[in-house]
Amino acid sequence: MTAVAGEPPHRAPDREEPGRVVRWEQLASPDIAGLLAGRPTEVGLLPVGATEQHGPHLPTGTDTVIAVAVAEEVSRRTGAPVLPPVAVGCSFGHGDVLPGTLSADPGRFVDLVRDTVEWSARSGLRRVLAVNAHFGNDAALSMAGDYLRLGRPDLRFGVTNWWACHPEVAVEAAADGPDFHANRAETALMLAVAPHLVRADRLGDADDPDRTAGLVFRYTAPSLSRNGVTGRPSEATAGLGRALFGRVVAAVTDQVRRGREEVAPLGGR
Repeated sequence: MTAVAGEPPHRAPDREEPGRVVRWEQLASPDIAGLLAGRPTEVGLLPVGATEQHGPHLPTGTDTVIAVAVAEEVSRRTGAPVLPPVAVGCSFGHGDVLPGTLSADPGRFVDLVRDTVEWSARSGLRRVLAVNAHFGNDAALSMAGDYLRLGRPDLRFGVTNWWACHPEVAVEAAADGPDFHANRAETALMLAVAPHLVRADRLGDADDPDRTAGLVFRYTAPSLSRNGVTGRPSEATAGLGRALFGRVVAAVTDQVRRGREEVAPLGGR
């Protein structure tokens, strides 16, 4: 394609252009080509969330909101492109009793992630880090990664879970139960990144304990929680959320920068 007469030549943004969020779906085709030209090791960010019940006080899109917020802040710091989010995840575990949950079949979810990564590579993006904010996606993301590392050894695909990307975050995330959901930490993150979506007037009655200790089998949410919550969201504060968000963003930012330089320990593509 030729440039329009009088139009300034396209300039790809610097790899690290502070303050600028690079959103894939908001770029024109030549912009994406310019962004990735000469950058075979650029790392793209794939926000992965869910649409599911999050108790009486958080929106069904909580996981997607958090994943996008983290990815966009990392992009703001590093210039890494943010791919369109996966907003419907693997949520069979929430059952169909509590309204609001949408779920993808895990196999189709795997295919969607694979398709997104492989089609991104057609435009020149060959390294993708999934920024995951939903427990239920973890196994399917791992399976997608297995397909890609065997079938597409020319690509790189990794997963980072917000609740496990930093030791201090991991401790805070599970402070009110290892099977946490819509809990103190998750509610705090939402108070930090999207306070207008938190039903603060419902926080006082939202607490519900983790009942999974010692169980042999797995159950859907209505068999484990009275209201879809596991944890103590009443203890959440925006200050805690800002601290957690800062640690998560710093950890993922470091992963992006290291991922741009990483090579397989024993060689190979």
